[in-house]
Amino acid sequence: MTQSFARTLGLRTILVLVFAFLYIPIAVLVALSFNQGGLPTVWSGFSLRWYASLVGNAAILSAALNTLIVALVSTAIATLLGTLLAIGVEMRRQYGRGLEALIFAPMIIPDIVLAIALLSFFSMLDFTLGLHTIILAHVVFNLAFVCSVVRARLKSFDWSIVEASADLGASALTTFRRVTLPVILPAVVAGALLAFTLSVDEFIIAFFTSGAGRASTTLPMQIYSMIRFGITPEINALATIVMAVSITALTLSQRLNRGVIGQ
Repeated sequence: MTQSFARTLGLRTILVLVFAFLYIPIAVLVALSFNQGGLPTVWSGFSLRWYASLVGNAAILSAALNTLIVALVSTAIATLLGTLLAIGVEMRRQYGRGLEALIFAPMIIPDIVLAIALLSFFSMLDFTLGLHTIILAHVVFNLAFVCSVVRARLKSFDWSIVEASADLGASALTTFRRVTLPVILPAVVAGALLAFTLSVDEFIIAFFTSGAGRASTTLPMQIYSMIRFGITPEINALATIVMAVSITALTLSQRLNRGVIGQ
């Protein structure tokens, strides 16, 4: 009994230390974003001044708008293509693991390698870098994540109802809209939220595939350019907002995905 209690206590202690190591720095960042003083490491009172200052910062607002455009457009395209790809793969399972490896390669390839590959591809096609190339690049890796989430739902999908719909005279589009889509919709939404989260947070690929100037600067790139001159409470406030948006979207995605897998 004593050995069992000591083992349990030791495991709990390790668990607490791990979580403390992971989340105390984040908690400190959030707390310091409400710091009254200009020093980012010395607490001098509660204030919302740094959040208010973000509203008047033209560079940050421009970067936030670019990030929103990239995230929304790339998510919409990746969700559409990823959903169709997932349905196609599940309906044609004879292609085997080779096709799956090609589909999910962007998920496992290091970001720096994928970024260089995309930059080389755009250069070969003589594309002018800008917001459009960032969107295309985000679609490439987001598509695989959407596809994987939707396929998790399709694993338990009853394809006989699709055949029954066709036998009753419904077209392929009508069958998809009125039979297939309502069943897989939670997975589609979960995949879209995950893609949106990844797009908002992504830095390396956007950095390599963006053009020059503010017109194609995303929020993670703006944060990077700001911290090169030192950490300020304004950066802490901006990072807190980005983290809050990402956590909210990711939580919604996980809840929807949990419901999908449980069905």
